[in-house]
Amino acid sequence: MTAQRTCLPINDNWLFRFSHQVEKNTWQRVDIPHTWNTTDALAGKPDYKRGIGNYKRKLFIKEEWRGQRLFLRFEGVGNIANVFMNGKHLGEHRGGYGAFIFEITDRITYGTENEVMVRVNNAEQLDVMPLVGDFNFYGGIYRDVHLLVTGKLCVSPLDYASSGVYLVQQAVSQEQAAVCTVVKLSGTPEKEKELRLTLSVKEEEKEILQVEKSVGEDSFVSGEEHMEFIIPAPRLWNGWKDSFIYQVEIKLYNGSQLLDQITQPLGLRYYHTNPEKGFFLNGEHLFLKGVCRHQDRAQRGGSALLKHHHKEDMDIIREMGATAVRLAHYPQAEYVYDLADRYGLVVWAETPFIGPGGYEDKGFIDQSSFRNNGKEQLTELIRQHYNHPSICFWGLFNELKEQGDNPVEYIKELQELAHWEDPTRPTTSASNQEGAINFITDNIAWNRYDGWYGETPATLGKWLDETHKKYPQLKIEISEYGAGASVYHQQEALVQPTPVSWWHPENWQTWYHMENWKIIHSRPFIWGGFIWNLFDFGAAHRTKGDRPGINDKGLVTFDRKERKDAFWFYKANWNQEEPVLHLAEKRNLYRKSPYQDFMVFTN
Repeated sequence: MTAQRTCLPINDNWLFRFSHQVEKNTWQRVDIPHTWNTTDALAGKPDYKRGIGNYKRKLFIKEEWRGQRLFLRFEGVGNIANVFMNGKHLGEHRGGYGAFIFEITDRITYGTENEVMVRVNNAEQLDVMPLVGDFNFYGGIYRDVHLLVTGKLCVSPLDYASSGVYLVQQAVSQEQAAVCTVVKLSGTPEKEKELRLTLSVKEEEKEILQVEKSVGEDSFVSGEEHMEFIIPAPRLWNGWKDSFIYQVEIKLYNGSQLLDQITQPLGLRYYHTNPEKGFFLNGEHLFLKGVCRHQDRAQRGGSALLKHHHKEDMDIIREMGATAVRLAHYPQAEYVYDLADRYGLVVWAETPFIGPGGYEDKGFIDQSSFRNNGKEQLTELIRQHYNHPSICFWGLFNELKEQGDNPVEYIKELQELAHWEDPTRPTTSASNQEGAINFITDNIAWNRYDGWYGETPATLGKWLDETHKKYPQLKIEISEYGAGASVYHQQEALVQPTPVSWWHPENWQTWYHMENWKIIHSRPFIWGGFIWNLFDFGAAHRTKGDRPGINDKGLVTFDRKERKDAFWFYKANWNQEEPVLHLAEKRNLYRKSPYQDFMVFTN
């Protein structure tokens, strides 16, 4: 017999209206993914719509599903969602970047249309991370929605909307890999015969081992089973070199009847960072040539991206030759992590605990509701993405300040929680401060903009050397470095612009990156450098560059159509798989000097 589980997308034929549109006949048809900030936020309107939007949809529940369990799973709603089924409240989810799920089994009528309603709120909330950010907080159901149908007993989808399967890599080496599989179960079988779990590991299509275990009675409701196995001489997930992934298939049986089936990726690897020599993957040194990525783009008017948009971004990251990506500053779409696994990219995945950077307000309020929400979002991040081999670091915060409500003790709690949830991965954070905040996570990184927000790139080299000498035990990395640039702003001489001005010449960005990269890459104690940002992105409050509402530090334009000169500098230095030959500054069409120097990037 086949497994009971069915997962159906329900992205089409939704109706939308704002909550203030209480008059009748104001609903408009939309498809998911959707955001209501497609025009105002990206037009540089700092007070873009942040409030409540209502979504509803008819959902036909088949008569044949009677006796099974049904769930609604949302991959991402910005930022607070209250879900109703047939007018009755199912529950609330607080946080705009993690998935969540509600069981609707007891709230539906079979053989007819049922109504799903979601009230979405992207207003500022003082107890929901993030409180501030140098990017837009788009409102809407901006990631996929699914209807999940399972048998009465199943691998649980209710454990923070995770897969319910955790592949814990206990010890991995070239010689063997020891893995403990944790399987969460939920529900009861209709008629118990012989409940058992089987686990098979497949190398491509070939099964290389199988484990079987009987399931005890006390596991019927929200239970947990452990199944251990060893793979001798494993084929390792090795980044760019070999992004090989085993497939682990979990099956739940009642006698000969297959009740449920889950398949999860298993990329075996071991790694560490050394305070003197940097990052090592599977025993070999690997400098993390990294980029940061925000999830919005111009053509979609915000964050409501489709799969091919995510793939295009990851393809461009791979094209440039990056070996790592920081998914800043929040959990991103599940498909992005799938692609990172497949492309062999080392991922820094982070929770949305964000400080103000150079802006007003704070990223931390010392109240219990805020603290609980941060822990909830960190737990979601880890459990939902636990099995992705690409994820090597959990990021705990970005640019927080110790003044006022001091987040240091709370970060220590997050550090403890991260290790409790996942003892196999280290933590890191992105700081722009001095102080105790830099001595909590396992690794620490700094956001530095030497040569953009004042000073020169040489300042970065001096600061790195002094910091490493003063704190030789710290595992140091550069989490952000970058400079703004417009492809429409060209200058003949190399003149440092004013960052807050409307003039962001492209050649300064190019020179900035050439100089900063030399400094970062020449220091073996730096375990990586992450460019801010690979793509221009929306920030409604910004009034600088060639237009309002855009952070133009990207190496690729917001519409993904133009690669700036700095992109080609990195591609020539990072990508050794395809030939590169790029004439820089060719967009500068108006030149006065009778003598010209020309710069070419090539590998």
